[in-house]
Amino acid sequence: MFELFGKKPAGKLNPKTRVHASDKTCRVMTDLLDPDGDAVDSWRVFRIMSEFVLGFDLLRKYRLAATVFGGARFVEGDPYYEDAKELSALLAKRGFTVITGGGPGIMEAANTGAYNAGGKSVGLNIQLPTEQKLNPFVTENASFDFFFSRKVMLAYASEVYIFFPGGFGTLDEFFEMVTLVQTGKIECIPIILYGKEFWEPMLDWVGHKMLKQYKTVSKEDLNIFQLADSLDEVMAIIERKVPSNKFTRIEHAA
Repeated sequence: MFELFGKKPAGKLNPKTRVHASDKTCRVMTDLLDPDGDAVDSWRVFRIMSEFVLGFDLLRKYRLAATVFGGARFVEGDPYYEDAKELSALLAKRGFTVITGGGPGIMEAANTGAYNAGGKSVGLNIQLPTEQKLNPFVTENASFDFFFSRKVMLAYASEVYIFFPGGFGTLDEFFEMVTLVQTGKIECIPIILYGKEFWEPMLDWVGHKMLKQYKTVSKEDLNIFQLADSLDEVMAIIERKVPSNKFTRIEHAA
């Protein structure tokens, strides 16, 4: 391929992979496919494919679900932890499968609430060196090595997305969901930010800097998500936003 453009990279060609040693600096090879740059021997592409198959096979079992996001560093007794647990119990009693990232903190709280209420509690866990260990309050789970395949599962898992306070990962998931709705890649679904004290400073920045000063977003974009500060507000939004035919099933499941 390089010869077609009159270029030949320095470095020895690996006869098995047809990859030059100098190409190991390419992040597709070093970060995605294989640490040694040997994509053929690792078969990592098929591992990625298997994660998509595993995730979709799991999610298709649950027709009505709510996904709860939030930080892994919250502990039992923290008000946000306790609210996540109580909210998930309410959701489970109304017929929702509760889906989380499967780890500790807010994720554990949500899974605990659904589990204790006798509901379906699902964890889509990511393998990490620290923090992210599968919590014991899931009735079913799938484990992922790759963030991007797990993010696809989380983005298409539910009819409701609830974001508790969290770190970079929580913000990443939030902006991903908003972008998917903004660009029409997924239908407009309830996206709820829980906790005004945590979220309002960021939303003020979005409104003043992104919307008014730099005009990088539209006024309508700010309607994609809603802010709530109590569990009653969250449930009221869900009752208003979830299609009535689905909500009828929730009522009967209560």
